[in-house]
Amino acid sequence: MNIQIACEQARLPDQQRMAAWASVAMDAVGETGHNEITLRVVDEAESAELNQRYRDKPGATNVLSFPFDDPPGVATQMLGDLVICAPVVEQQAVEQGKSLDDHWAHIIVHGVLHLRGYDHEQDGEATKMEQLEKEILDQLGIPDPY
Repeated sequence: MNIQIACEQARLPDQQRMAAWASVAMDAVGETGHNEITLRVVDEAESAELNQRYRDKPGATNVLSFPFDDPPGVATQMLGDLVICAPVVEQQAVEQGKSLDDHWAHIIVHGVLHLRGYDHEQDGEATKMEQLEKEILDQLGIPDPY
């Protein structure tokens, strides 16, 4: 995992823990041959710009996932990129009464599942994804975030 810290955020989890959370999530859904992730931690301005550009939605969001598709004839190990907005994650943890590390773990697990093709746009998919998140977080000793 390549971790890029692109913001002035003092309360970040240890990078080894972030990588471990992502690894547990990837292991839980099985190997696809693609296992390299870039995790970029950003401020609200960068998150909002990316959210507007790629999702046509205003404002910062907790996590954006960008799956990587190998170009024709080129095989890589790249699964994709996760962009996490540190101030939004911290604000949500406070609002939801969760520990900051537990919420970071949840957001990373959530993002990895998106990279692996899981979604929550429809009720059935959302239920399946949430259940898997709960199972992974339970493996990490983190209570049900819902």
